[in-house]
Amino acid sequence: MEIKEVYYSALVENNGQLNEIELGEKFGLNEEETREIIVQLLSEHKIEYVENRSCNYRLNKTTKRKNILGINNS
Repeated sequence: MEIKEVYYSALVENNGQLNEIELGEKFGLNEEETREIIVQLLSEHKIEYVENRSCNYRLNKTTKRKNILGINNS
C-alpha cells in the first residue's frame, strides 16, 4: 500500500485527535513529506482544510457520502 493511502486511512481513523504532522510522524514521515501527501490529498479532493480541533484537515464531505454509499472513489 502506498504511503499516501496509509496516511489517508490513518487520517480517517484519527478523527481530529492528532495534528496532521504528528500523525505523519507516527509513520516515519518528516514534516515536508507529510505536507506533500496533504497537498496530493487536497488536489484529489479527498480531504479539505478546516481549522478545527487538533487536526486542520478532514475528509471531504462528498468523499464521506460516496464511501457511505459504497461507491469506489479511486
